[in-house]
Order: sequence, then C-alpha cells, then structure tokens
Amino acid sequence: MKSATAALPVAALVLIAAVLSAAPGTKTFTGIITDDICPTGNHSHMRMGPTDAECAIACVSAHEAAYVLYDGKTYYKLSGRQALEKFAGHKVKVTGELDEKTQVIRMDSITSEN
Repeated sequence: MKSATAALPVAALVLIAAVLSAAPGTKTFTGIITDDICPTGNHSHMRMGPTDAECAIACVSAHEAAYVLYDGKTYYKLSGRQALEKFAGHKVKVTGELDEKTQVIRMDSITSEN
C-alpha cells in the first residue's frame, strides 16, 4: 500500500511538468485570413473577385498562394489541419505555437471573430 501512495505524488509532478512545458509556446493571435500574395488583405490590385475573401480564395486556388494570418503589422503562415478557405477575409482568433524563425503558426484551433 505504501508504494502505491508514494507513486501518486511522483505521477502528479510528471503530469504538471508536462503541462507546463507545453503551455509556454502556445499563444493566441488575432487577425484577418488572407493570402501570401496579398498579405495585408488589400486585394484591390489583384481583382480576382469582388470581395477580399473571394480574391484570397482565388489566389490560393489559381496561383498556389498560401493562406496567412495578418494582424495589422505582420503576416504569419499557417500550418495545421483546419480548412482555411471558409475563414478567408474574416477576422479570426488562432491558437497555436509560433516558430519565430519561419514565422509559421502551428495551429491548434481557429475561430471566427465576425
């Protein structure tokens, strides 16, 4: 009985250490989903559609652009399993880990702010 009781605090410490080591890299980013051809969200020069959303979708499908998150200052490339087309042109909140070197956010979740 004593060995099972002694193992419980050790298991709890291991779990706490794992949670704390994973948490610091996760951040929340807010911005507009656009594409890396028009990373600031201004699609007026491309005119690939009547709205910024339609232009971003067209740039991704026709010009092999990638969806990005633009926060008003910086744009970030996005990686993850979420389908981004439905968020094109919309303000979103992305939770994930930013690779400072590549400026890529590994997305854990994305939700619309509109």
